[in-house]
Amino acid sequence: MPGLLRGLARTAAVAGTASAVSGRVRHRQDAKFARKDEEAAAEQDQAYAEQPAQAASPAPAAPATDPLDRLKTLGELKAQGVLTEAEFEAQKAKILAG
Repeated sequence: MPGLLRGLARTAAVAGTASAVSGRVRHRQDAKFARKDEEAAAEQDQAYAEQPAQAASPAPAAPATDPLDRLKTLGELKAQGVLTEAEFEAQKAKILAG
């Protein structure tokens, strides 16, 4: 009987240690993946923030002489998501006024 109790106690100690170690490893992995997700989200946000600035800068460099062509170009930029509704309306007003 004492051998059986000693074996059960050893098994319980090993299982408890394994469970504690497994929990710590899992916690570290979760923290590591959370940091990677945050970094990826920050990089994606930065890429989206830079994209309209890069795409919008070539448009003023080559203005069309015909107001209809300029409005078509603005409409295409808005459809692509380069211009917001407010930017589109502001540029459209300038073209129609000038």
